[in-house]
Amino acid sequence: ALLGVAVGLTQGSVYLVGTLIASAAAGAIWYVVLGTVGAQSLAGLAWSVVAIGISPYLEHVFDLITPIRLAELANPNRPLLKRLAAEAPGTFQHTLFVASLAEAAARELGCNVELVRTGTLYHDIGKMHDPLGFCENQMGGGNKHDEINDPWKSAEIIKKHVSEGLLMARKHRLPKAIQAFIPEHQGTMLIAYFYHQAKQDAAQKPEDLNIALVDADNSKLAIESREVREEDFRYVGPIPQSRETGILMLADSCEAALRSLKDATHEEALNMVNKILRARWQDNQLIDSGLTREDMSLIAEIFVRVWEQFNHKRIAYPSAVFNQR
Repeated sequence: ALLGVAVGLTQGSVYLVGTLIASAAAGAIWYVVLGTVGAQSLAGLAWSVVAIGISPYLEHVFDLITPIRLAELANPNRPLLKRLAAEAPGTFQHTLFVASLAEAAARELGCNVELVRTGTLYHDIGKMHDPLGFCENQMGGGNKHDEINDPWKSAEIIKKHVSEGLLMARKHRLPKAIQAFIPEHQGTMLIAYFYHQAKQDAAQKPEDLNIALVDADNSKLAIESREVREEDFRYVGPIPQSRETGILMLADSCEAALRSLKDATHEEALNMVNKILRARWQDNQLIDSGLTREDMSLIAEIFVRVWEQFNHKRIAYPSAVFNQR
């Protein structure tokens, strides 16, 4: 509404100045000029209203991302975000803290803050396909992967949250710029826990790597020995293609580690964050992101600053406060 008023006033003002100059010599009557100016202002206002009305359709047709559309997608009442909060509450809380880290870093680096925040909110929606496959949703219950006891199958469950997330994003017609955050926040990173578990199992019980090949009738055909290959435990990518998705990868990597800190000093937290960021850099996950070494140092400082804001000391209430009647 304000935009329409501004456009209308601007159009009317420009027409007024031009008409006054042109009509000075022609001797036009002033109230005729003012009437035409008013009509021009109303026309500008009307066209602005029309433009605002059709802009959502243009955004969908041409896959555009505007501040208005990003704000709409970041609304927690959007269907996917409501489902995420209800079906995978641990993941939703993880997402909110990651968004705080990523948004602060994006602002300092001059990136698209609205895009980073919105993309972060949707980056883990694929975990809804199997919430209990991710530790943040287990809420103190048993670990599903202990029951599976197969690092290859567990790695597939973990990797599937990317492919499932992309399917959900396409079904709900999220912009491609938002969809990019889903695979790129994991890049081609190694699912280290299950990779090392597979290597350990191979060293201790190599016979457990043998799998039976069966036909359609479930008849055993042969025994095949699996190899522990690193590529089987890596995400399929792509690696981050923009600074925005690169920032999300780093924030997502640091979130759990920062939450685990209780009484750490600033230097201890910074050393840990730098270690994680260095590992991503050395794993060539950021070579296409546009982030520099100087950016990495700044990002580490920002992450620790945000963590300190969340982890501030609180006053311990005396027991008498709780015993009052």
